[in-house]
Amino acid sequence: MKIMVIGGGGREHAIIRKLKENPLIQTIYALPGNGGIARDAECVAISATDIPAQVDFAVQKGIDFAVVAPDDPLVLGAVDALEEAGIPCFGPDKKAAIIEGSKAFAKDLMKKYGIPTAAYGTFTDLAAALAYVEKAPLPLVIKADGLALGKGVVIARTRQEAVEAVRAAMEEKKFGKSGEKLVIEEFLTGPEVTVLALTDGKTIAPLKASTDHKTAWDGDQGPNTGGMGTIAPTPYYTKEVAARCMEEIFLPTIRAMEKEGRPFKGCLYFGLMITPEGPKVIEYNCRFGDPETQVVLPLLKSDLLSLMLAVRAGRLEEALPLEFYEGAAACVIMASHGYPGSYEKGFPITIPAELRERVIVAGAAEKDGGLVTAGGRVLGVCGRGKDLQAALDEAYAAVEQIHFEKAYYRKDIGKKALEAAT
Repeated sequence: MKIMVIGGGGREHAIIRKLKENPLIQTIYALPGNGGIARDAECVAISATDIPAQVDFAVQKGIDFAVVAPDDPLVLGAVDALEEAGIPCFGPDKKAAIIEGSKAFAKDLMKKYGIPTAAYGTFTDLAAALAYVEKAPLPLVIKADGLALGKGVVIARTRQEAVEAVRAAMEEKKFGKSGEKLVIEEFLTGPEVTVLALTDGKTIAPLKASTDHKTAWDGDQGPNTGGMGTIAPTPYYTKEVAARCMEEIFLPTIRAMEKEGRPFKGCLYFGLMITPEGPKVIEYNCRFGDPETQVVLPLLKSDLLSLMLAVRAGRLEEALPLEFYEGAAACVIMASHGYPGSYEKGFPITIPAELRERVIVAGAAEKDGGLVTAGGRVLGVCGRGKDLQAALDEAYAAVEQIHFEKAYYRKDIGKKALEAAT
């Protein structure tokens, strides 16, 4: 089989690594891929959002199956265009991808169908948004309605921070069109959990739950990022919590999407807060999470391609139950100093040969036969072990042997989870 994976980050590298386990696959093309992905797939210089070029390439190469991994092309309708051209795809169509493409849509869906989430208001008028944040209880969570690379969320702990966040989005256009509409929510408390679930629109199959670390600095301090590290499974996701999530959140969500005429097929990302009242939805994503995929897929024993084909065919139930490996996985992101703000690029990366299989490349380019930094999040350094401590030890031991100038990483990934598990 010839497979095409759209995207060029750490998530796509992790997906490609997992797909390669299937012996039926002859060639994997990554559009556009990156310097690290080039060691596992054939990279093609077509942007993840250049849908006409993707369709032309897929038809020309006789692609048997396409995986549309990032949010942007999914929301733009890449799956619709590829399927129309006769290319079978894994991923939701444009109508279903709105669950991530518009936070206001997602919040309204949850309200309509009684799915637990934070109280909220939606605003397109600056004055109305400012009036709301002047009176609402603090802290507040201020979210750009549209896609913003995982950075369109501000937790405002003071009135001034709330006002500045609203003005930055709506007046200064910090997030472009994505910030023209804002969702302003109450601040939920409790541990955060991510569940990536495969669904064909009727059956839903959760993968191992993970906990991401969103803030840039140790101690959960600093600005929000796309994720600085993650662990799986997470101790916060007990059997009791899992049962409630299935009953109160997962099944109601896919049923709601079907009732709305937007059946969801693909990977549905549930960003959850385990509050004192029970699990609540913080956000939905319409695809595999990044960096969560880097710890969740290595723990999946079932064949990923077979599952993706079953999802696309509407026959996921026949592929169950999912099989998983024992133990735990951890991922530490090595980022460029300054991320998520401005940072320098082009520094050579040194990875010992024996560690390459543990490294997922997110933001690096090829140069003179080696890799150089080319993004904010550069590498995902992974570890697996019999338990979380063993997985973290392996990941951090590898981090210490990998080098590039101005590298930055958090030193406390998994610390709170370890404390919670004891």
